[in-house]
Amino acid sequence: MTLNTLTTCQLCPRQCGADRANGQVGFCQAGDGVRLFRWGPHFGEEPPICGETGSGAVFFSRCTMKCIYCQNSPWSWRGGGRDVSVQELSDILRDLAVRRRCANWNLVSPTPYLPYIRAAAAPLIADGIRLPFVWNSSGYERVETLAEYRDLCDIALVDLRYSDEATARTASSAAGYVAAARAAVKHLWETLGPLDSEEPGAATRGVIVRILVLPGHADEAIENLAWLATECSNDVHVSVMSQYAPAFIASDTPPFDRVVTEEEYASVTEAAADFGFDNGWIQGIGSRDASSDLVGENMAPGDGVIA
Repeated sequence: MTLNTLTTCQLCPRQCGADRANGQVGFCQAGDGVRLFRWGPHFGEEPPICGETGSGAVFFSRCTMKCIYCQNSPWSWRGGGRDVSVQELSDILRDLAVRRRCANWNLVSPTPYLPYIRAAAAPLIADGIRLPFVWNSSGYERVETLAEYRDLCDIALVDLRYSDEATARTASSAAGYVAAARAAVKHLWETLGPLDSEEPGAATRGVIVRILVLPGHADEAIENLAWLATECSNDVHVSVMSQYAPAFIASDTPPFDRVVTEEEYASVTEAAADFGFDNGWIQGIGSRDASSDLVGENMAPGDGVIA
């Protein structure tokens, strides 16, 4: 794929065919160019992603999903941020690598912008400046896109969110999520393999699968763990997360209008142990609330706020 393929965009599983190069936008609302919300050293990811100097996070605006509980809605739904040129994006990546000395380039929801990211990184790589790329994603990906942009994915930090298509449609407007995400995770596992670094060192390769436990849907988290153990391996690093809060418009849609109960969360953590997952992290119950600034509170002072 090249920049010219944006005349018929098929980067995500929707394959909407939007002619982005000529002013049309598709479901994600991304157009011709890159829109960023924020960038800088980030310390809120799993320890092997952050390392000692922080992960060089680049938060892209827009998203291929529309989660009713989205905690990043100001930029993922509403498109907050600023349009930047390929050269500006290249300068940001250079700053994260050279001045900030970050552990990696952490591309947060990069899928709509992959051709531009590749173009921005190319001159740095030609100059011998190369950090591991973290593909930080909802998991709603096309295997074909992952294969085409393999050079932008050294570490996969991906969600496995739903095991029921009806839930994926209701909660994220993501038809076909289960098949797409499972195919993506399996492809990434077969391509990248296990995480290659132990805490607190920064990883350079491998897969982390995030399991966000959703209220009323703990059974889906358990089903995804069972699938992961059976179809991939229980050697996969899993990050079981309790941080769900009824943000954005979730307060109008039960059961997403409440937090996860201790009983629901315990059923998932117990299942992770029963399936033999020894690698990864179990987040403490009640570690987030709806008012948390999930970007700001984990960013270093003086980061690139461009909204």
